[in-house]
Amino acid sequence: MKVPKDAPERFSSKLIRGATYAGAGLTAAALMLIVGYILYKGIPFLTPELFSWNYTSENVSLTPALVNTVLMSLLSLLLAFPVGVGAAIYLVEYAKPGNRFVRAVRIATETLQGIPSIIFGMFGMLFFVTACGWGLSLMAGACTLTIMVLPVIIRTSEEALMGVPNAYRQGGFGLGAGHGLVVFRCVLPSALPGIIGGVVLALGRCVGEVAALLFTAGTVAQVPDFAGKGIGALFDSCRTLAVHMYALSCEGLHVGEAYATAAVLLAVVLSLNALLAFVVKKMEVTKP
Repeated sequence: MKVPKDAPERFSSKLIRGATYAGAGLTAAALMLIVGYILYKGIPFLTPELFSWNYTSENVSLTPALVNTVLMSLLSLLLAFPVGVGAAIYLVEYAKPGNRFVRAVRIATETLQGIPSIIFGMFGMLFFVTACGWGLSLMAGACTLTIMVLPVIIRTSEEALMGVPNAYRQGGFGLGAGHGLVVFRCVLPSALPGIIGGVVLALGRCVGEVAALLFTAGTVAQVPDFAGKGIGALFDSCRTLAVHMYALSCEGLHVGEAYATAAVLLAVVLSLNALLAFVVKKMEVTKP
């Protein structure tokens, strides 16, 4: 029987395809196992008392931590998004190829992505909490998270901008538009879905961070008093859902409530990811 000449290539192709499917299946199975276990352990403890507005040692309410998580994430992204996207626009659209400064920025962002979060927490404690005199506060935690997620936003935004076809830029220049107008009216709208993907990654890190916030935001289970202090409430200590879950699990007295908090945290992350994915899909459909 004559063996086809391309038999080895076919076999290797099938082997790689099988390994890919197996890896994807194992990843999906691990995800479903984690989600199912957290929901199984946490849903029975989702009681109305767990969602009380005021935290006490009896109800261990997660509502203040939930509000603080939203505030912390929004404030961090509000600080990181314009800086990160602006840096990416400069690196892709304005900086000269091979510039030493560009290489230094890219090395710095890649290095920052690999630094453990506890190091960011120590830096935030020494700089924002101690040197700046902000104490354990919402602002100190948000600034620390900003530094943590900034490399993610820069790199994803840079890749999204580089993925825009040069025909868009050439078409804008051909119509007589300036460089800035071409960037903000032609390039940036086309790269926005990819940029939002980076925001999703940054948001997930903000929501799930514990180590850095223990050193910078504290563990006070209450919502900052914006009604009484105004903007000064930014310097109140607070805890997020991840820190709340960590505190309950360490105490060992409310392990069931800790699983319930994990279930709520998981639901928040999945909901935000689904919402942003829907927005990206809509933008891609309406993109010219």
